[in-house]
Amino acid sequence: MNLAIIPARGGSKGVPRKNILPICGKPLIGWTIDAAKTAKNINRVVVSTDDTEIASVAEHFGADVVWRPEEISGDSASSEEALLHVLEHLDNSEDYRPELVIFLQCTSPLTTAKDIDGTIEAMLEAQADTALSTTPFHYFLWKQNPQKNAVGINHDKCIRQLRQERETQLLETGAVYVMNARKFRQTRNRFFGRTAMYVMPQERCLEIDDPVDLKVAEVLLRDMLKRQKIDLLPETIEAIVFDFDGVFTDNRVMVFEDGREAVLCNRGDGMGIPLLESKPVKLLVLSTEKNSVVAARCKKLNIECINGVDNKLDELISWQKKNSILLANTIYVGNDINDSMCLQAVGCGIVPADAHPSVKPLAQIVLDQAGGLGVIREVVELVLGKRL
Repeated sequence: MNLAIIPARGGSKGVPRKNILPICGKPLIGWTIDAAKTAKNINRVVVSTDDTEIASVAEHFGADVVWRPEEISGDSASSEEALLHVLEHLDNSEDYRPELVIFLQCTSPLTTAKDIDGTIEAMLEAQADTALSTTPFHYFLWKQNPQKNAVGINHDKCIRQLRQERETQLLETGAVYVMNARKFRQTRNRFFGRTAMYVMPQERCLEIDDPVDLKVAEVLLRDMLKRQKIDLLPETIEAIVFDFDGVFTDNRVMVFEDGREAVLCNRGDGMGIPLLESKPVKLLVLSTEKNSVVAARCKKLNIECINGVDNKLDELISWQKKNSILLANTIYVGNDINDSMCLQAVGCGIVPADAHPSVKPLAQIVLDQAGGLGVIREVVELVLGKRL
């Protein structure tokens, strides 16, 4: 049994309430909880806190909560004290004794499940007692001596070596620590015995200490999330098939007095379609809607359209065979129950942010944009990113 513990007290002077501030639409602590719950080597996730709001957020993201006593909740309390309190509480209340304790910082939102598993595996492979996450460090450190003279710490200032000539150095990221739980309770220190290191990419190493760190994290997280979505696309993309209502539109319809209907589409989507013209990707709109507005919009965008169909999957398979396209190399973008079979049949199912809750779990990718607000453009940009 491996237990992840995330200390998260309510007090924070540098960035007030930082542990639950939103970043990319999710509370800061939510990123770490999600990473821990996704890690294959973690069996349980516990948040140690003295704050009711943090506790509520932690439980919402699926973590257990252990309430931290006031005497170890102040600025001077160490992380070790919080970890030991959780271990002792679980031992006394549940007779629960994990083999490994994984200490995760909720102020490191870029940490992934891969980083957590990697640190655990580094410790196990080295048959070590402890492990930590690190990242390559290439900078020159300085200090000022009592004589007010600048002195090199990790270098001789008289010898300016090139990066490739210098000894490899690793910086402690503060994101992940792994300890043998039994020995940790004995030593009461996160480092003891033999220590292993896991090397994280520098772009995932950021700790939230100052307000500017939140802005940097937002940019880096968006880039990381986009890359994760791109990686979910088929290696070979032969076709993209779109539903119309709820994808090209916001799923609403305007009805005039004479019975005519109209919908609103996003011009940004229309601008995105031509970006694919130089790529060997076939486009199709597949819709159950019989209204002529579907065909009219597709004609304007020069996209093949099959509308008014009763069974989308049968029609998709027929079209795919006719065009010698593999379903495994097809992306399907849909938003509602009648798209569920197609989403599961293709190589990658994609849904807008506001898709029906029943089809979101069927998709590999949930987009940032809602229907009618740039869904097509977002899909196009992901596809272009895959082919760069």
